[in-house]
Amino acid sequence: MKKIFNAFLAIVLASTVTSCATVFGGPVSVYQKTKPGPGEPQREIRVGALIADILLFWPGTVVDFATGAIYKPQGR
Repeated sequence: MKKIFNAFLAIVLASTVTSCATVFGGPVSVYQKTKPGPGEPQREIRVGALIADILLFWPGTVVDFATGAIYKPQGR
């Protein structure tokens, strides 16, 4: 019983440190990682990934913003 609980706990912890855009969004580009400077246009957020993060991976939303994976890969 303890092994099952430990496995379940490991799965729950692993899912909280990952998030939707980080897992399914593909590689993060330099554009996504680079914070825009003053006067530059802001990066657009992937709305679908944000909604999925909130509904499925709510603690992992911070991971997407920290890695830049939540932002769309290319600017217009």
